[in-house]
Parts: sequence; C-alpha cells; structure tokens
Amino acid sequence: MDWNGWISLMTVAGVLITLMTTRLGTDLVMLTALIFLTVSGILTHQEALAGFSNSGLITVAFMYMIAAGIHNTGGLDWIIKHLLGHPQTIRYAQARVIAPVAGLSGFLNNTPVVATFIPAIARWARHHGIPVAPLLMTLSYAAILGGTLTLIGTSTNLIVNGLYMDLADTEGFHLFDITWISVPVVLVGLIFIVLWLPFVLRGRRNNGRQMFGDFREYTVEMAVANDGPLVGQTVEEAGLRHLQGLYLVEIEREGGVVTAVPSEERLRSGDRLVFAGDVQSIIELRQIRGLVPSTEEQPLLAKEAPERRIVEAVVSPECLAVGSTIRESRFREKYGAVVLAIARNGKRIEGNLGNIRLESADTLLLEARPVFVTRQRYSRDFLLVNDTEEESPDHRKSWRAWTILLAVVLLAATNTLSMLHAAMVGALAMMATKCLNLNLARRSLDGHVLLTIACSFALGNAMDKTGAAAWLAHGVLSLTAGDYLLMLVATYALVNVMTEMITNNAAALLTLPIVLAITQSTGMPAEPFVLTLMMAASASFTTPLGYQTNLMVFGPGGFRFIDFMRAGLPLNILCGIMTVLTVSTVYPGGAG
Repeated sequence: MDWNGWISLMTVAGVLITLMTTRLGTDLVMLTALIFLTVSGILTHQEALAGFSNSGLITVAFMYMIAAGIHNTGGLDWIIKHLLGHPQTIRYAQARVIAPVAGLSGFLNNTPVVATFIPAIARWARHHGIPVAPLLMTLSYAAILGGTLTLIGTSTNLIVNGLYMDLADTEGFHLFDITWISVPVVLVGLIFIVLWLPFVLRGRRNNGRQMFGDFREYTVEMAVANDGPLVGQTVEEAGLRHLQGLYLVEIEREGGVVTAVPSEERLRSGDRLVFAGDVQSIIELRQIRGLVPSTEEQPLLAKEAPERRIVEAVVSPECLAVGSTIRESRFREKYGAVVLAIARNGKRIEGNLGNIRLESADTLLLEARPVFVTRQRYSRDFLLVNDTEEESPDHRKSWRAWTILLAVVLLAATNTLSMLHAAMVGALAMMATKCLNLNLARRSLDGHVLLTIACSFALGNAMDKTGAAAWLAHGVLSLTAGDYLLMLVATYALVNVMTEMITNNAAALLTLPIVLAITQSTGMPAEPFVLTLMMAASASFTTPLGYQTNLMVFGPGGFRFIDFMRAGLPLNILCGIMTVLTVSTVYPGGAG
C-alpha cells in the first residue's frame, strides 16, 4: 500500500475520532474529509462527487417524500385507531404494537412512523393503566427491526446497495432479497422484546403521564395593574427581560396571545403575563411595582390559542444549542420558541432555566409559534414527540397515499421499474394527487442525512481506490484464517460496533469497501457479506443516541442511558447470532 492508502486510512481514522469525541455534525465532518481527499489529489473531482449522483442516495430522497405524503394525509392514524385494541397485559399490549410498527417500517421512513405512534401509545397506555416505558422502547426497537425487512425499509439498505452496485459493477439487490435474511432475525428479535423488556424495565411504572405534570409547577402568572407604572413601558424597560430565576414566556392581551415576547414589546393595562422557571422566585416579581397576581383560575398555557403551540421536543445530538445554556444560545430569538421546562433522564430539572446547559436527549416543553412546529418537523435540531395541538390532517386523501405506496412496492417487486424509478414515480404521484405539496416535499428532504451519505461515498471510494480497503481486508483474513463463519462474525461485529459509535449510514459506507475486498481476496460471493453488513448497520439498540427513534422515545419514556444498555445489548448480540446463522444457512459456505 502506497502513501495514498495511508492518507486515506488516516482520513477515515480522523473522521471516526472526530465523530466520537466532538459535537460536530456528521455532515460537516464528512464534507471536510471529502474536500481534503479532493484537494490532496487522492480522488478526482468525478470520484469525489460520485455520491451525489448515486442511485441509492436519490432513491432515499424520493422515499422521504413518499413517507411525508403518508404522514401528511394522516395515513397512520387509521392503523393506530383500529389495531391497538384493548390489551389486558403489558405483553399483549407490546404484541399489538410490534405488528403494525414493524410492518410499516419495512416500507416507510422510521421517523414519521415513531413520531406518530408516540403520543398515541402514551394516551393508550394511560387509558388502560399500562406502563408506557416498555411500550415506547418496544416501539423504537420494532421500527428498527422492521426497517430491515425490505430494501426500502431503511436508508442504509438503499445507500449500501447503491455503493455496492458502483464498486462491484453489479445490478445490486432487489426489493425483497434481504427479506430471506431479515424475517427470521426480526421474528426472534420481536419475541425477545416482548419477553425481555417488561422484565428489564419492571421498575418503570410510569403509566403514560406527562413528565412535565401541571403547568402550575413551573410557571407563574402575573397581570399588569390598570393605570400602573408599567403601562406603556417595553418589556426591557420594565425590567422583565433579565430576571434571575424566571423569564417571560407570553402575554395574553384582549383574547389574543403574544408568543416569544420581544424586548421591545410594550405592556398594556390588564396584560396577563406568564413566566417560566423557578416558581420560588415569585418574590422577585412581586417586588416590581405595577405587577399584581393574576386572578384567573385556569392556567393560561392550558387554554388553546391559534397563535401558539405547546410542544414536547427532544434535543438532537446535532443541535447547535447543545453545550450552551438557554440564555447563551439565545433560544427565543433563534428558534421562535420559549422553554417552559426541561426533563433529563425522565425527571424535570428545577431551578433557573436560563442557566441550564442543554444536553443531547434532553426533553423540552416549549411554547412556540405554529411556524416552529412546521419548520422543526423535518429539522435535525429537535425531534418533535408530542405536538399537543397539532392540526388534523385531511384523512380523505390517506387512501390515495397508501395506494401510491402500494404501487411503488409492486412496481419494484415485479421489476417493472427499478427501485429508483418506482420511487420517482411515487413521489411525483404524491404531489400530483395533492397528498403532498411542494413546500412539504422540500422540507421532508433531510439535508443533513443526504449530505452525510453523499460525502461518505467519497471515503469509501478512496479506501477502494488506494488499496487501503484491501490492506485492512488482508488483516481480517489473517485473524479469521479465511473461515467463512468467522468472517461473517467479524463483518457483523465491526459494522455493529461502528454503528453504535457514529451513524449507521457512515459505518456501513466506510466498511463496505473492506468487505468487498475480503470477498475478492477469497473468491467468495459478496452477497452474504453485504447482507450481513446491512443487518449489522441497522441493529442499533444499545444507546439512545445510536438511532434516531431511540432518541425520540428516550424522554417520553423517562429512560436512563443504562436502560438502553440493559435492554439493547442482549438484543444486539441475539440479532448478530441470528443474522450469521441465517446468512450461513441461505448461503452455505459462501455459495451464491
């Protein structure tokens, strides 16, 4: 291996170390690596940018639109309403959850599926007196497992197939080729979930109650005295912007609501003010001349108002506010929302909200303008898990959306159209039938994920071109002595460990060239190893940060990090064993 190979290896090592030790976005790290490999001459411009035109990447983009069409028309609501039923035990309730979730995740992006099910399952659990924690973890794990059922079930399968087609010069896999491997793994995994989670989470007795409780626990309401000294003053002039333990959330005025109150907003006689934070600091408010206690019995935030939404959102690891206090991040100005309360590890944090440093996986209770909900639904900063006042979709169009998805599956399954062309037709049909408008289609495209995938192709190409992948493959062969089963185990273990440390897409694309180099050196067919890689990249159960759906249920379930370790690590190992056994049975001795 020449110096180009060593540079490629050092670049990949630098990417892994950066992703594991910093909060930099995966897309930024991957883009930096792409630029370095291009400027250094390791890759030509065409090789560096090949990922942006890869069929797998483009298919992922169009499948995002199709999933958005299903979600926008309320296509999941009917399933939730009719399939959850009236369970008598926690395990029966889990069984009612896993069937629709795993099935849907085989054809739809996991995120909207889980986002739609979270509030429904919480209400369902509360109504039937069932602990919500095992159900929410079941929801996430079932979605992850279900995503392995088809080629379109997860973006990882699609982009691995795309790079595999490029590097191996092959037609790749068809829609249900992975199903032969995944069905036994999914069935065993789901049975394990139903048996194991109620046992390992038996201490979690939350029956669906909201972790934030009553608004009165962390909000204070005051009123501007009629003809008092504050009338006509701005919020800044009245001394209401830089309070020590509280901050102004909203103003009720003449039946309307002023949200994310700006400093220059002028107070009027009779304004009703809502403050959030440490309610013990109410004495500070009572010392301000011109403010009097509100006489209203019902909390203002408990009233519906078209000007605002009350939203629960989980902080993503890629949120720029992570590591900063609420005050330092200028949260109100940047996001157009106000933090009412923060929960961490299932418990609300008390005290001065402005001085709390945000961490990934924190759950925020926000008072926000409606545009915040629209903008953040497809953002990477926050994962919305409960919009308490979400507008009702037009369910009359849901049958159109489901028909389009069914047509996409049939066209791809029968090889009438390629997966890419079927996804293109499906996305266009969603817009033509008004299941999705152009603005929603644009917002459904997760730019962070797509950029990460496109740039990851460049690193894979560099590993393949410079011989770095072949050099690493030789090392793996030396360790496994060329034994087929040991090579399958090594493939699964390497990819799965990397998936838990970085992202599943990046882990899969970085290791695929190594896997293909192994098969070229041994003369074995690539298919069993690539399928093993796909399964390993999706099996992210051990940490809440390893997969987006884990993070989404982390706050609402009141989980701790250790809960995912105890519940997910055995499931990871079980899925690895089942994958290797199934692959070696379907492809005995590596036979194609």
